[in-house]
Amino acid sequence: MHFNRRDKDDQFLLNLYKRLLYPRMVEEKMLKLLRQGRIGKWFSGIGQEAIAVGSTLAMQSDEYILPMHRNLGVFTSRDIPLKKLMAQWQGKFSGFTKGRDRSFHFGTQDFKIIGMISHLGPQMALADGIALADVLAQKQKATLVYTGEGATSEGDFHEAVNVAAVWNLPVIFLIENNGYGLSTPKSEQFRCKHLVDKAIGYGIEGVQIDGNNILEVYDTINQLANEIRKDPRPILLECLTFRMRGHEEASGTKYVPQELFDEWEKKDPLSNYESYLIEQGILTTDVITDIKIQIKRDIEFEVETAFDEPEPEANAFREEADMYFPYAQKVIEPSQSSTEKRYLDAITDGLDLAMQKYPNLVLMGQDIADYGGAFKITDGFTAKYGKGRVRNTPICESAIVGAGLGLSINGYKAVVEMQFADFVTVGFNQIVNNLAKTHYRWGEKADVVVRMPTGAGTGAGPFHSQSNEAWFTKTPGLKVVYPAFPEDAKGLLLAAIEDPNPVLYFEHKYLYRSLTTAVPDGYYTTEIGKAVTLKTGSKFAIITYGLGVHWALDYLNNNPESEATLIDLRTLQPWDKETVRTAVKATGRILILHEDTLTNGFGAEISAWIGENCFQYLDAPVLRCASLDTAIPMNKALEDEFLAKARLAETIEKLLKY
Repeated sequence: MHFNRRDKDDQFLLNLYKRLLYPRMVEEKMLKLLRQGRIGKWFSGIGQEAIAVGSTLAMQSDEYILPMHRNLGVFTSRDIPLKKLMAQWQGKFSGFTKGRDRSFHFGTQDFKIIGMISHLGPQMALADGIALADVLAQKQKATLVYTGEGATSEGDFHEAVNVAAVWNLPVIFLIENNGYGLSTPKSEQFRCKHLVDKAIGYGIEGVQIDGNNILEVYDTINQLANEIRKDPRPILLECLTFRMRGHEEASGTKYVPQELFDEWEKKDPLSNYESYLIEQGILTTDVITDIKIQIKRDIEFEVETAFDEPEPEANAFREEADMYFPYAQKVIEPSQSSTEKRYLDAITDGLDLAMQKYPNLVLMGQDIADYGGAFKITDGFTAKYGKGRVRNTPICESAIVGAGLGLSINGYKAVVEMQFADFVTVGFNQIVNNLAKTHYRWGEKADVVVRMPTGAGTGAGPFHSQSNEAWFTKTPGLKVVYPAFPEDAKGLLLAAIEDPNPVLYFEHKYLYRSLTTAVPDGYYTTEIGKAVTLKTGSKFAIITYGLGVHWALDYLNNNPESEATLIDLRTLQPWDKETVRTAVKATGRILILHEDTLTNGFGAEISAWIGENCFQYLDAPVLRCASLDTAIPMNKALEDEFLAKARLAETIEKLLKY
């Protein structure tokens, strides 16, 4: 192995050695603890330390790094105390996740490290958002994100690299190519000879280096980071290396030919660098011994101190509260003046006012810039706010949701438009596993709103008409709003953008141009989590939201003798239990109406809650009126039969017969 010190002095080279040695010795301690049964799991990076250490030291201390689970050297090179890391690995309360997650599945703003989730690829999109925030703020910064060779097969890899290429984002995508994804060799992962060749397809620069040569790693990343700080653009960097242990210790290494171990043992990054420093007269065996004694003493103290900490006490109230970033909404009352607006125009008005109030708000979505979006909601926004803040995106929902989270991590707000709510499936993982869980896991907000043009009634068929709100109402950490009127569409949108928590904002496409009402002028917010009672009657109550509100109004206006209470939930997570309780007490008969399919629709949750908490007030079973348990057909006659409205009258009649 050839080392080129260039202009580095002896002290720098010696410090590099200590930085490289420390995570190796920590790992050796962890393997002993594993054999002793004192820890339960370990992902070893032995043989790969030069990448983590060299790359981290090449980055500026206030630049974000997004590592994987085999990058202990990133954390130690950022000087995170081992006691804190050990507490994290052991699930202690003083760890970064309060015992809620393991390994390196956490982030820390103090050290500018954003950890992975188990799905491997999604953190690459977060790097895009972090870098975008730096570009918009005109900061000359680079972002470094790691991935393994196996994760380059994931769609998240393609989406994140492509977005960075299209947007010229200063991100170094570092591939640790150690030859295996768990036990699957690279020959079964991809056909390209070198992973760095993938850069060609994105039109970006690709660099391949020896990942076991710490000086080559440091110098390369130092040079690339300096370049992209001044000239923002992404780089694909392939670091060739090898892991000398299993994917994790329980998996073993029987699938790896012995000759590979023999070959790579000769390329060990620590022993080779140590030999080089001895040759240069910078190290001696006595100095090495002294350094190791001191490191071993430090490790023993930090590890045992963490072990001595008590186990966290379970506290259900704290656990539930920590699903969300602490936030108490201060409702801004609407003005007395108003203007007639369509549902669609109210959303446009809300977005416009939010863009004015929050200079750090970024809108992202397919065709939303000059074209104005599929429904023209952002028409004219680029002329007013520029393409930096109103961003057309490639067709890659996962990367854009992830970029929204990255923006939030780096001080921005994001509104992501799904062109249709149906398309959210492609970004589902980012929403339910990244946005929803980030605060619970490591205390960071996820200041992202996902706009969801939803619903049927336009003959758009199975892939443009679904009501999929129930996919998200059961996911802790998300808030879900669903306005039925233009006034609430504006107020709830502004409230959602104010809220530092992730909000799914459902907007019904059928109402866009078919519903016009008076909308208060100026900036105001509607309370998230508060239902509204639209009609009051004593015979029964209809609980609904979205287009169901208008179906119910049509029925009640045409049947004034019904004497029903009508509740528009407006928010589905959290939902207004007290308003529902009041309606149950007052009427004794409840019908829950929604556009979604019957089985496992959100109405099932409301019905169950009423049965458990208000049974004594009921004079009849809670009935649900919902759409058929089928996909949504395109033909109008078939669609009309599918929708819950077709069964509303008969369901009410059934309820009143009790």
